[in-house]
Amino acid sequence: MKKNLSPWSMFLKMAERHRPKYSFEGKTQEEWKEWKERALPEVLKTLGVMPEKVPPNPEVVAEWEAEGVIMQRVLIDVQEGLSAALLINRSLDATPENPKPAILCCHGHGPYGKEAVMGNRSTAEIRSHTGELNYDYGLKMAQAGFVTFSIDWIGFGERNEAHKPNPGKSVGNRDWCNVYYLLATMLGMTVLGLDVHHGKAAIDYVMSLPFVDGERLGAMGLSFGGTMSVWMTLADERIKATDVICYSDRFARFGYRDLNTCGSQITPGLFALVDLPDLQGLIAPRPLLVEIGTRDECFRLDDAMSCYRKVENIYRAAGCPERLELDLFDGGHRWGGNRSVEFFGRYL
Repeated sequence: MKKNLSPWSMFLKMAERHRPKYSFEGKTQEEWKEWKERALPEVLKTLGVMPEKVPPNPEVVAEWEAEGVIMQRVLIDVQEGLSAALLINRSLDATPENPKPAILCCHGHGPYGKEAVMGNRSTAEIRSHTGELNYDYGLKMAQAGFVTFSIDWIGFGERNEAHKPNPGKSVGNRDWCNVYYLLATMLGMTVLGLDVHHGKAAIDYVMSLPFVDGERLGAMGLSFGGTMSVWMTLADERIKATDVICYSDRFARFGYRDLNTCGSQITPGLFALVDLPDLQGLIAPRPLLVEIGTRDECFRLDDAMSCYRKVENIYRAAGCPERLELDLFDGGHRWGGNRSVEFFGRYL
């Protein structure tokens, strides 16, 4: 037998052969219910130790009108020793007398964090990035009548140490996602768990605002924003409907074959429990819109559709196939934007 000296080749073969513990294979509603009751707690446990909840102590820095919406910048505390900047957009008719549904708009992996998503057009670079990804859903959904809000996940935007002087010689050009993952796991935490905790803190604050209907909340996001939309939905039952944009695939393919992941997107032992379609399927019976670009080079079409078909099976077994929708659009790794307004309008 030929000797293999490649660890990557070893992992690829292991991943292709691997069958997660909670890979859903059922067909009935009873099988689905039992599966979800057993799988979801174990999946959420992989998020690790969570910080203690703290009061938000909000500081409204500024409020202004632009692009037909009212914009706010607010600083909130998200855990002991750490704050986050929160951007909030609302339509002009969102008032205490006419409260609007809210959408947590999760940004993806990239240099600008929440800024491009929420409509920052201050530089040519941000404008170009936004145009390429059709990325400003936090602005466009506010223009459509929703309250939208976004924070930087750890390692992005204003919470990326690389933006600061002398970030540390030992870090150099390493990916901050992976650096923070190592730091978190040494404490029994994960970056995903911390981000979920901070997302919940943002939700707590926004849903208390007088111009927000506290019973109507959604989540949406592109790419890593899709990762966060899935996890926020699984971890917070207040989220009533979810739009996952260009984040459909199989862990063995995008995670192992393509190495298209990072320390912000995984938790220890996750693939031992579920594959990505199982993770998305755990959202059932809540409404889910899945957007897939036919020319997406990050999450390839064949694997993305394989993921979606299994999610279809899960929603069918759960007895709510009508609550799963697909926007298969002709385009690349970007927000399709064809059905989001109608989807959230119906369910929120």
